[in-house]
Amino acid sequence: MVNLSLAERLRSHQKNIPIDQPLVEGRLVRMVGLTLEAVGCNLPVGSYCNIESTTGVPVEAEVVGFSGDNIFLMPLKNSEGLRPGARVTPNLNAMNVPVGFGLLGRVLDGYGRPLDDKGPLVTDGSASLDGRTINPLNRHPIDTPLDVGVGVINSMLTVGQGQRMGLFAGSGVGKSVLLGMMTRFTQADITVVGLIGERGREVKEFIEQILGAEGMARSVVIASPADDAALMRLRAAQLTHSVAEYYRDKGKNVLLLMDSLTRYAQAQREIALAIGEPPATKGYPPSVFAMLPKLVERTGNSAKGQGSITAFYTVLTEGDDQQDPIADSARAILDGHIVLSRRLAEEGHYPAIDVEASISRAMPQIVSAEHLARVYRFKQVYAKYQQNKDLINVGAYTRGSDQEIDLAITLMPVMRQFLQQRLDEKVDLLTSQQRLELLAKNMMLDGR
Repeated sequence: MVNLSLAERLRSHQKNIPIDQPLVEGRLVRMVGLTLEAVGCNLPVGSYCNIESTTGVPVEAEVVGFSGDNIFLMPLKNSEGLRPGARVTPNLNAMNVPVGFGLLGRVLDGYGRPLDDKGPLVTDGSASLDGRTINPLNRHPIDTPLDVGVGVINSMLTVGQGQRMGLFAGSGVGKSVLLGMMTRFTQADITVVGLIGERGREVKEFIEQILGAEGMARSVVIASPADDAALMRLRAAQLTHSVAEYYRDKGKNVLLLMDSLTRYAQAQREIALAIGEPPATKGYPPSVFAMLPKLVERTGNSAKGQGSITAFYTVLTEGDDQQDPIADSARAILDGHIVLSRRLAEEGHYPAIDVEASISRAMPQIVSAEHLARVYRFKQVYAKYQQNKDLINVGAYTRGSDQEIDLAITLMPVMRQFLQQRLDEKVDLLTSQQRLELLAKNMMLDGR
């Protein structure tokens, strides 16, 4: 028998002895506006904490920065009941979020907790809010058209599976309604909807009036209305992408709709300014423009034969200013943009899509050369009319002066009808392309 020393025998039994890690606690020392400051917790940025409250319900907060040994926290909800010296304890369970097919048909808040009355969630596991990076060389190229059920998009701005598009519009122009049409009509295995920073009443309206029972059965809705804390809105946007990534990794073709990307940027601006980051472009700190591409790049195609995330983001152009810094940044990182026109909306033209200002960057790779030529011809004739609209309306233009203008005047009623669609009407990909082909023949495309 081998004689073992006492130290060796102790080491051999060490693995069988449960050792509890000490729980490190800190205390709250400062609160200014939205920012909380604590000492005694050396936690990394992105960690979560529970702060003792006089109400008996701890306040959940996230570490958003530090200075020396002090850490800066932002509450996920209201900070009622906080007091000086309150205990701050790490919350390790908050780092991941629940995911699984049991989420289908459910409505969640930014924390991943149910907002509906359908009982507890049934999930398959958990995922990180930050997602994972996909090697760009491993992504399958966008080469398959996606039927979104909206004729003008299917024909003039064809979207590909795995593409990321922006809906640019001011307030009250119909971007939420257009988003709802695509939610009902798009051919996708699963739909993930993120309602970020919008009016609270819109959540129920979107679920009951736009999605309906049939659409909700294959959808997950994550809602964080405007009265939520900035951090909760930020977390809800990240959760929306984490849920979509889970389904993509399971081989599903996912449609992700987020309303809106602007509210996500504004939430990050609130947080950044509160912890002392200097403002840059129109009050937006640099971190906002760093986080936008990080979020958007989580969508798109995986490797060939695997799943995809086709994403539509609404972008609020304040005062209909297309040069708004968030709109300008979003255009640079998205695969195309659909601009909604207030003028068209006021004329009763729905969907109010400005085909001249809109573009799908992936379209040349997913449609035929003939289809692309018809789109260019349509835009040429349509633009010719718009350029001479004032002269035509006041009667200053004389028929026969220009054949192109004459053609545009003749075809404009038909072109307007082609661009419009009822809210309850679905125009599939094939039908929209056939209509465009028929219209192109009237424009004498084949004879030119």
